[in-house]
Amino acid sequence: MSNQLTTPESAQLSVESSTPLAVPLSHPRLPRWAPLAAAALAVAAATAVGILLGWGLVAIVSVATVLNLVLVTGWSRAVENRRAAKDRLMTALVWTSFGIALVPLFSLGWTVLSKGLPQLSSEFFTGTMRNVIGEGGGIQHAIVGTLLITLGAAAISVPVGLMTAVFLVEYGGESRMARWLTFLIDVMTGIPSIVAGLFAYALFQLIFGPGIRMGFGGSIALSLLMIPVVVRSCEEMLRLVPADLREASYALGVPKWRTILRVVIPTSLAGIVTGITLAVARVAGETAPLLIIAGKTDSTNWNLFSDEPMMTLPVFTYYSYTQPGIPANFGQERAWGAALVLILIVMALNLVARYVGARFSPKKAR
Repeated sequence: MSNQLTTPESAQLSVESSTPLAVPLSHPRLPRWAPLAAAALAVAAATAVGILLGWGLVAIVSVATVLNLVLVTGWSRAVENRRAAKDRLMTALVWTSFGIALVPLFSLGWTVLSKGLPQLSSEFFTGTMRNVIGEGGGIQHAIVGTLLITLGAAAISVPVGLMTAVFLVEYGGESRMARWLTFLIDVMTGIPSIVAGLFAYALFQLIFGPGIRMGFGGSIALSLLMIPVVVRSCEEMLRLVPADLREASYALGVPKWRTILRVVIPTSLAGIVTGITLAVARVAGETAPLLIIAGKTDSTNWNLFSDEPMMTLPVFTYYSYTQPGIPANFGQERAWGAALVLILIVMALNLVARYVGARFSPKKAR
């Protein structure tokens, strides 16, 4: 066989033919200001068309939202690629949904603040509606009633709900009783609030006679609504505790009841407190049960167990708006002030829950 001579040109051609084609690892990207520019262009176009055609604010915002989605997706498809365009579209949809969810929240907050904030004064917090006709009066009796009835409901619901959750997680397992309890809790979750009020009224009517109005009856009615929420939230938090912590405690010879008290509950305390706070916030604004069993009064009732009516903030708001008296504007203004105070109380409860959860939850290792 004869040796073939290899020239530099043929060697270079053979190397180039054996080298794979380079695939780019990056592709063109839109600038960071592209979404803002598309949103601004969509708003400008929708506003111009809306002014010319006489549209309202809702129509302009809706058209601007649709134009923004089209512009962002089309621009990305032209510059980037199909996959990036889908990502841009989904991101825009998420932000749009977030903005839609904020609309009722800010609208509600602005309405309550604008109408209720001018009513807040020292007289509004320290006075009552006893012998008040027209301007003046306060909501001290409603605040006291709300706090007492809600505290009574929490005193009933928290121990019962927490111990029920402990039984379902630690002792019940797959037993028949655990399944029946879970089913009944699910049924109680869907009970209408007015049915709870009717049950409490019927129960107290059998014990004390017809026409009974009592603050403790309101606590019983609210506890029927609060217990399922407490059980569900505490049950989920207890199930999140790792089984290794329980087994380590058992390995040290700690009995089960002490393991639950010293290991399981402290580990899940932050979530338990948050769930209890949500349950309190769930029942603090209930009106229908308290209308039936707690009743209405213009004076402060400090005794939760007396057979006299007890006013609460939701009931005060309802009566002030539906039966404002003469002149009507004073009663409706007091209703907005009471609604704002109720919202502030619920916010204060959430802040306390966050502090307790952060203060007593187990510290994470660094």
